[in-house]
Amino acid sequence: MRSIICLTAALLLSAGSTAASTGPDSDSDAPAAFQLNETTWTFTDPKGVKVQESIDANGNYIANSIAGKHLDHGTAVMKDDKACFTSAMDKKGEVCWTTKPVEIGQSMETTSSKGEKLTVTRVDYVPMSMPK
Repeated sequence: MRSIICLTAALLLSAGSTAASTGPDSDSDAPAAFQLNETTWTFTDPKGVKVQESIDANGNYIANSIAGKHLDHGTAVMKDDKACFTSAMDKKGEVCWTTKPVEIGQSMETTSSKGEKLTVTRVDYVPMSMPK
């Protein structure tokens, strides 16, 4: 289940985009880089649990079930065109997910470095905090 959460987190990280550089050395045909920070995603894990995952401005993610149960947390970074998540709750290491530009309200299918597939939907950013 954590691998699914990590997958979702990776997708969340890849959802945002930043403006392309317009400096003298920029390539106007180059796509904008993805920005994962301050994005929120929803998905249903393979066990049928509905999950909401947010990545804060510092690249920390928190995943909770829609019902409010804490599922996972850790860090997320973009590496090339993949969103890579490292859970603080297990020792599986980094799991990277494929990404593409996604606007709020849109969904995408993503595949992990371990071959897992997941459909994630980008939603309005919701800051989350660790449960006490």
